[in-house]
Amino acid sequence: MKLNLVAGLSLALMAGTFAANAQTTPPAAPVAAPGRAQNVADPNAPATNYSYHELWKPFFYTQNGNDQRAADGAPGHKYWQQRVDYDLSAKLNDETNEVTATEVMTYTNNSPQKLGFIWMLLDQNLFKQDSRGNKQVPLNSQGIPQSRNWGQGQVFDAGNKIKSVKLLTTAKGSKTAVATDVKYLIDDTRMQIFLPKELEANGGKLKLQIEYSFISPDYGSDRMGIILKGDGRGQSKNGKVFQFAQWYPRVCVYDDIVGWNTLPYTGESEFYCEYGDFDIKITADAKDIIVCSGELLNPTEVYTAEQQKRWAQAAQSDKTVMIRSAAEVTDPRSRPTGKKDLTWHFQIKNARDCAWGASAAFVVDAAKINLPSGKKSIAISAYPVESISANPSLRAQWERATEMAKASVEYNSKKWYEYPYPAATSVAGKAGGMEYPGIIFCSLSGGWGVIDHEFGHTWFPMIVGSNERLYGWMDEGFNTFINTLSTAYSLNGEFNRPAPTGQQLANGYTRPTLEPIMSNPENLKENNTGTLLYSKPGFGLTLLREQILGPERFDFAFKTYINRWAFKHPAPDDFFRTMENAAGESLQWFWRGWFVNNWRLDVGVRDVKYIGGDATKGAIITLDNLEKMAMPVTVEIVTKSGKKDRVKFTAEVWERNTVWTFRYPSTEEITSVTYDPDKALPDFNPSNNVWPKPAAQ
Repeated sequence: MKLNLVAGLSLALMAGTFAANAQTTPPAAPVAAPGRAQNVADPNAPATNYSYHELWKPFFYTQNGNDQRAADGAPGHKYWQQRVDYDLSAKLNDETNEVTATEVMTYTNNSPQKLGFIWMLLDQNLFKQDSRGNKQVPLNSQGIPQSRNWGQGQVFDAGNKIKSVKLLTTAKGSKTAVATDVKYLIDDTRMQIFLPKELEANGGKLKLQIEYSFISPDYGSDRMGIILKGDGRGQSKNGKVFQFAQWYPRVCVYDDIVGWNTLPYTGESEFYCEYGDFDIKITADAKDIIVCSGELLNPTEVYTAEQQKRWAQAAQSDKTVMIRSAAEVTDPRSRPTGKKDLTWHFQIKNARDCAWGASAAFVVDAAKINLPSGKKSIAISAYPVESISANPSLRAQWERATEMAKASVEYNSKKWYEYPYPAATSVAGKAGGMEYPGIIFCSLSGGWGVIDHEFGHTWFPMIVGSNERLYGWMDEGFNTFINTLSTAYSLNGEFNRPAPTGQQLANGYTRPTLEPIMSNPENLKENNTGTLLYSKPGFGLTLLREQILGPERFDFAFKTYINRWAFKHPAPDDFFRTMENAAGESLQWFWRGWFVNNWRLDVGVRDVKYIGGDATKGAIITLDNLEKMAMPVTVEIVTKSGKKDRVKFTAEVWERNTVWTFRYPSTEEITSVTYDPDKALPDFNPSNNVWPKPAAQ
């Protein structure tokens, strides 16, 4: 390519200007620090770890788009996904903590492949003493098992007890199903079911009936468990409080990426589930109140006439209505009389999971949720009296849980995608914070932070059904990001607090001992989970929104991603490609540095020189990129008269440079130049961000 003549002359003249203003004897080039390369093109530049070609090189994506997943990040025109519908009938023995249940699972094979076997998850097997998860619990410095898996180290008759697995078939023209035993194999938290005949592709269906039981652990990897009855700390004087999750055999996802997703449940990483409809019947002692994912279909059978009136009031009220007050918990009249057991019937559609809570100790309240389309949902809270009286500092927490859930759901519905479930239920209990479709589990303290976070999971991964088992950052990190906005703009910002700056976060987020975000949760240190699954990817989206794309472009692209992949199974490339295509920006350098690698940012202001030695003729300002990451550049310039000005460049100034030099039209002497004056970027070494370097340094 020929160099444009005018451009060539301009470059030559500029080169002459620089030469005229250069020192007669240049200073000795600095010696490269260990691991850093000397800048050959600029011997005066400090040694650097930055390689513009490594960060900006092409071929980030390793394969082209295809019929299932398009090149622009959308589902392809032949995208397929399996479907699983569950009919679940369970009985709770609240004395022995045992659930006995029957599951009828209807599986639809929408894939182009015939299937000769089905894989299912038996998550309760995690709590057996010989499970992979229990055997992998590390020891702390005192030699004590230390992990969320371990809990209290409870030894009990744990695990799923499978009584039978039967294939249900109905002859053509008959209404009677025939049940045939099928062979199955259980290995740790997985069960393989061998079909007597291959399941047809492109819509083939089968029904399996599984009879099973399990005893609930007291502490279930911080995702379920039991608050025990008693007057001690962390107990419930009016009865046990149960939170049930991972409570039925679930079909593993079969997808177009790896086929059967059979990674075992070891307690650390979360879940990957197919979508379908759930019909749930739970039988328990009449003293117990049950709350569950979805809509209660038989309220007249399980609540008193007075409570039914209160439910009707709550469904029309923006303020919280008490369904069962703390004073009524010990009043026998607050439960229907005349029956030993009651069966609760719930239904939730197009969901990827379900969970439930049970207790005789529940206080219950509720309020209406207003959705953008004009539809209504209902926020419900169930909690023991200990959540409002054991500690005065907790009083404002669970008494406001319904208000908080309503605010969180309404904000995110308006901002991103409408809440899809008939109810949003919060349950106080053993789990510190865990999410399921239409229901969340929180500790006895509760509060905005946990309620907003757990309901934020409605969008990731309940609506956008990513693979949490492999890519925890695609639900926890994205949710952490949307929490920053819901906290800022809900409840008049009551719970909004100043966030740490990017500069303050830099060392923790990019320390060399940290694994990359793109790590299987089982392949990183458990102590790094909070950073790599939650805060670092969440902050990455904040950087993308506030520093790289701007809110308008980011929000459009992010909503495009949510709408494209609602109730589907996106992979990381689908997110990356959608954001690039919808925002109109190549972001491969950002994905490579922040997500795929644990690269650091360190940009310094090296020098300021005046053109012709005269500050009124302009200044040449030089920046150095010293580490492997790049970001957009904002520089604040202060002149002798006190005038402040800012100059901004996109990250592309680093696309083929390790040193960035630009001309600033100064008319007087410059007293300071500051890189990243708002400290918004994760620059881990701020000591070189200001010119001239402060004397104290």
